[in-house]
Amino acid sequence: MQEGTKRIYLESPYKVEFEAQVVEKVIWEKKPALILDQTCFYPESGGQPCDKGTINEVEVLKVLEDEARIIHLLAEDISSDKITGKIEWQTRFDHMQQHSGQHILSQSFHELLGAETLSFHLGEAISSLEMDIRKISEEEVENVERRANEIVFQDREIKCYFIPEEKIGSVPLRRPPKKKGLIRVVEVSDFDFSACGGTHVHRAGEIGLIKILKLERIRNNVRFEFICGKRTLEDYLWKNRILRELSTRFTVNEGEILNTVEKLSSDLKSQKRKGKKMQEKIAQYEAQEIIQETKEKIIKELFVDKTPEEVRFLVLNIIRKGDFVVLFGLKGEERGHLILGCSENINIDMREIVPLVSPLIKGKGGGRSSLVEIAGEEIENLEQALERAFEFIKKKMGLDL
Repeated sequence: MQEGTKRIYLESPYKVEFEAQVVEKVIWEKKPALILDQTCFYPESGGQPCDKGTINEVEVLKVLEDEARIIHLLAEDISSDKITGKIEWQTRFDHMQQHSGQHILSQSFHELLGAETLSFHLGEAISSLEMDIRKISEEEVENVERRANEIVFQDREIKCYFIPEEKIGSVPLRRPPKKKGLIRVVEVSDFDFSACGGTHVHRAGEIGLIKILKLERIRNNVRFEFICGKRTLEDYLWKNRILRELSTRFTVNEGEILNTVEKLSSDLKSQKRKGKKMQEKIAQYEAQEIIQETKEKIIKELFVDKTPEEVRFLVLNIIRKGDFVVLFGLKGEERGHLILGCSENINIDMREIVPLVSPLIKGKGGGRSSLVEIAGEEIENLEQALERAFEFIKKKMGLDL
């Protein structure tokens, strides 16, 4: 049986360079890969991504567990049997901050709300926790966040150690271990005890600020997105930059921005309602003018100076005022639109036109029997699409017989 890889990172998570002997060379996921006698590279496991870095200056693409062995996938093969590995410290320390922060955040949820952690994912920008909570108030979220940061500010010691499975009952673990045998415990002094194989900082102060960003319902539970350390600093920097910019643009203090935005939003909604009423009135006048000028039952036209909403109002007003079929097209800057309607007294289902004309403009759409809308990217084919719709309607109405 292949002997397992010694995992240096378990005892020395701050070690970024190491030497090792190549035990075996393999092809893994169609890439050259190495199995070493020992490694500092953390493999993808337990919600934590693998480390980045190099082996003999060759990029390590991925690090995976294969039972007791650790597989290092490389960008290219190397010939030496002795290697020097280097861990990308910035990524390693970021992962240490996020993972240690997760332990403290999970225990804060457990302590204050009795909530259990169901899953943890450490992402490149944002990490997430799924908790067995049915509902939670804003005040409760803030209390959890404050408690977690209180532990960080106290700079409590975080230590890792192994205990035999038969003695696991002597440690107040937050949740039972998933593995058997020798169990690795990560302890946040006098606060949290967790079975974990990840990399962690030595003191809680190194985690930096813990910030919950958002929450959402998932599988009758709640998932929380959070960040720690440098990620929190970067998040604060760009959000504060936005606040300063808004404060300058609105000429108000930062504390007044929310009220200002709410007022602007209310004013905008009011203006949109007024604008919509105005569009409807204009459409009524235009519809009457078109009806007076036409001598046909089929009205076909291509517009370039209207919005889809304006064309829709126009179509609706025409088909309500008389027995007409209206075939209107609209050339936008990036997309073309077809808005096709007919009066209720005309026995034609306009939905039958959709599959006939959609391929011409690479469009998608639908609607009801009296009105359909199609939007597509092949603007230059709008006239051809209108003509095809026109021929279909003529045939349906028996005008070409």
